[in-house]
Amino acid sequence: MTQSFHALVVDQTQDGEVQAEVRSLETGSLPAGEVLIRVAYSSINYKDGLAARKDGNIVKAYPFVPGIDCSGTVVSSEDSRFSEGQAVLVTGYGLGVSQFGGFSQYARVPADWVVPLPDGLTLREAMIFGTAGFTAALSLYRLEQNGVAPEKGKVLVTGATGGVGGAAIALLHKRGYHVVASSGKAESHDYLKALGAAEVISREEVYDGAESIRPLGKQLWQAAVDPVGGKPLASLLSQIAYNGSVAVSGLTAGTKLPTTVLPFILRGVNLLGIDSVFCPYDTRVAIWKQLSSDWKPEQLEQLVEREIGLADLPSALEDILAARSQGRTIVRLAD
Repeated sequence: MTQSFHALVVDQTQDGEVQAEVRSLETGSLPAGEVLIRVAYSSINYKDGLAARKDGNIVKAYPFVPGIDCSGTVVSSEDSRFSEGQAVLVTGYGLGVSQFGGFSQYARVPADWVVPLPDGLTLREAMIFGTAGFTAALSLYRLEQNGVAPEKGKVLVTGATGGVGGAAIALLHKRGYHVVASSGKAESHDYLKALGAAEVISREEVYDGAESIRPLGKQLWQAAVDPVGGKPLASLLSQIAYNGSVAVSGLTAGTKLPTTVLPFILRGVNLLGIDSVFCPYDTRVAIWKQLSSDWKPEQLEQLVEREIGLADLPSALEDILAARSQGRTIVRLAD
């Protein structure tokens, strides 16, 4: 049976501009997939903001429904792993990039993308984490795989007021780390300390803006979670202690990395690329189970800046691109 619903649709106008508006769609218009989900919540991530821009290089064909994550209940499934009424979540893969995404009251996706909602998480809590929180958790997972441990020293989190940064602070604090948060927003100190940061420093203390970056500096951090990239990452690498690691997942400061091999060959520093999009399914499920249990922060709700509906999405997407957001914006899809 075909069902009418509402979704945020990004479309190209006749003059080549891109605009986002709420439209009524039919479930029959959704792309192919084995699992139809009634979406309860989604969240806003940086990539979603790019999807609503003409030069964002995310959307390949219009009209399109963005939203790179969602949680909800199964309406129907052609795959025996999932059943009607089951609570599930989807992050990564092609959701909101090559396949209509989570800013929609219904989503149809391949069964291999779907993760059963683990016990200990509500549908709303799953999207408080969302793609950003999952990326932060994957960063922590990879750091600990490479020997990072609470007793070995301080861990720096850059871009701390963003979705990945805030979640990383809360997760690291839960695991017993001494967390140092780096932010360019002086007014954010109380917020970052409430999440679990033991110290807050300015972004200039990590990278002072100099054109030339020293390949090796003072060893300040055993590890770092970096969703920023660019020259700040190059500067950060020079400050990592011997055999330390940096988990990098973002590029808000650019894609170029003007560093040398010296941190890697003289100090044994590990640069760990974090890809939450095509993370192996077994690892994905295991990390979500950790987020629902041992890694779940007591201050999870403090990550939420606001909860909005579909109508508020266009302006909220502009906010995340303009760095006017602090923490997570949750999108409520249910009527």
